[in-house]
Amino acid sequence: MKPPASTHWQWPTVDAGVRDDRWARFLGDLKTFASLPQPLQTEGTLVRVTGLVLEATGLRLPVGSVCDVIGTDAQPVQAEVVGFHGDRCFLMPTGEIIGLASGARVVPRPVPQLAPRFGHENRPWRRSEDRGLHLPMGEGLLGRVVDAHGRPLDPPGAMADVRQEPLVRRPINAMDRDPVREPLDTGVRAIDTLLTVGRGQRLGLFAGTGVGKSVLLGMMARYTAADVIVVGLIGERGREVKEFIEDILGTEGRQRSVVVAAPADAPPLVRLQGAYYATAIAEHFRDRGRHVLLLMDSLTRFAMAQREIALAIGEPPATKGYPPSVFARLPALVERSGNGTRGQGSITAFYTVLTEGDDPQDPIADAARGILDGHVVLARELAEAGHYPAIDVERSISRVMTAVASREHVVAARLARKLLARASQARDLVQLGAYAPGHDAELDLALRLQPRLAALLQQDMSEGAAAADSVRRLLQTLAA
Repeated sequence: MKPPASTHWQWPTVDAGVRDDRWARFLGDLKTFASLPQPLQTEGTLVRVTGLVLEATGLRLPVGSVCDVIGTDAQPVQAEVVGFHGDRCFLMPTGEIIGLASGARVVPRPVPQLAPRFGHENRPWRRSEDRGLHLPMGEGLLGRVVDAHGRPLDPPGAMADVRQEPLVRRPINAMDRDPVREPLDTGVRAIDTLLTVGRGQRLGLFAGTGVGKSVLLGMMARYTAADVIVVGLIGERGREVKEFIEDILGTEGRQRSVVVAAPADAPPLVRLQGAYYATAIAEHFRDRGRHVLLLMDSLTRFAMAQREIALAIGEPPATKGYPPSVFARLPALVERSGNGTRGQGSITAFYTVLTEGDDPQDPIADAARGILDGHVVLARELAEAGHYPAIDVERSISRVMTAVASREHVVAARLARKLLARASQARDLVQLGAYAPGHDAELDLALRLQPRLAALLQQDMSEGAAAADSVRRLLQTLAA
């Protein structure tokens, strides 16, 4: 048999003028790239470790820059610049610092840059000075559980369809935001009837320990009409992560959810970063036209993490031990949620706020109440009486209800709240037998409808309720 003819690869034929033009552009690009300033990549030296703070010399980095602290016998530790004094940088580690010794190298993360390539059309190239943290964002996060660094915690392992994006973004101009004009169905009767929520609203769930905040969050995660649910478990018990996913979210809820877990044993910077990461994920989906429900448990643990960092770097305490930077961080985090610009999606956010000792004047609770668009108060007295969800509607308010609910609904809700308040005020007189029916027509009506209203406001965790049905039931109860 005749052997097959050998094949040889040949350069494609290119017109000489075209080739010369391409080479000229390529050489011009190289010249432009070479003219860009190339800052020297310096290294620092670890000179002191005090509590949670690492001090390094030989570095001049902006606050928020990320570094690797490399010892002789220890694994590199990621740390973030949180302050400076003179020629010393204060860094906060995101992991264990066991094994680090004086003289360890502090190496800044490299600055992202785009090198020239032959035929590349995206010119001119520019050097980015963003040394901040970049974490994975994208569709691949849906259905996953990640830590504050974007690393998966669930069995499937590595994630696909994600890309690195900055953790902190520029806030939206207040005049560019869409106003809150559309009601949101949360599936919780007490909220949909008397505390109607608007799409893009930010609310706080205020309660002491063990009153049912996590269960109420789970109900909203299950039944709220949203495209994507982002759950931030910040500073809470580690066992609650798996319980929340398996017992509360369930298989159906998890498919449209992203869970960011930064439990109580994580360093304060990691807890802080977890809250920012959950918010950044919500912003990512909002910018792509999705309606996002952001559930963060809890805003108080976020404030406590900032307090630990601020006190560690020498910031003086102010209100009940909280430094001023804590009260600056809270609105900076909360204001990132809400409606986007025209054509974008929305972020409806619920933040749990732990009132220490059931004190409503707790400094964090008081500050959060002023920057949120409403607050839902969970009462221990109702929880102890078996009234779940233990929402005290008399002390709760939604500041956008009049803008998103119908006039008939608003009038009915005001009447229901008024009757509940009258019945609550007269409870002691009725129990003592000091009130005789017929002396006050309004109080008689309140006492007659109080059991029906209480039944309307109670709801089992596994029971969902459509907003339209809940409002119809409220109107029927008041008309009875």
